[in-house]
Amino acid sequence: MTSPLRTNQDLDPAALRQAFGVFPSGVVAVAAVVDGRPVGLAASSFTSVSLDPPLVSFSVARTSKTWPDLRRSSHLGVTVLAEHHGEVCRQLAGPVDSRFDGLVVSASRDGALTLDEGLAQFDCTVYREVEAGDHIVVLLQLHAADHGAGRPLVFHRSNFGRLAG
Repeated sequence: MTSPLRTNQDLDPAALRQAFGVFPSGVVAVAAVVDGRPVGLAASSFTSVSLDPPLVSFSVARTSKTWPDLRRSSHLGVTVLAEHHGEVCRQLAGPVDSRFDGLVVSASRDGALTLDEGLAQFDCTVYREVEAGDHIVVLLQLHAADHGAGRPLVFHRSNFGRLAG
């Protein structure tokens, strides 16, 4: 009996990206005020990690130009994006100077920046960074959290969608 699965020597990055894309995920904004201006990015790799201590994580490409600036902030804001935030997500992945144009945000005293219309907001600090291939897995420790009602933005097969029901 032969396996229909490809071995790691045969994995094509484009095919692998498509395979990863069948797993739906939520989307978050990770943001802070750095040097007096808002800095942020969108991430679809967010997950809860631990309750004690309270930890979450997300992954960022090692080639990211935003992460080196963002990580300089003492605190980071993480916002779970709502189903109507598809364009906001695209904006956060777009040109750096216009990522926050027209968005309603709040900043903590420590610089954590969150979107006011998000489903949940977290105030975090970097707990640890782990190099993982072409990405960095960032573990964040939570210092404050709030949440509201609504449905999340879902990223699936390189498109945005909504939960049914």
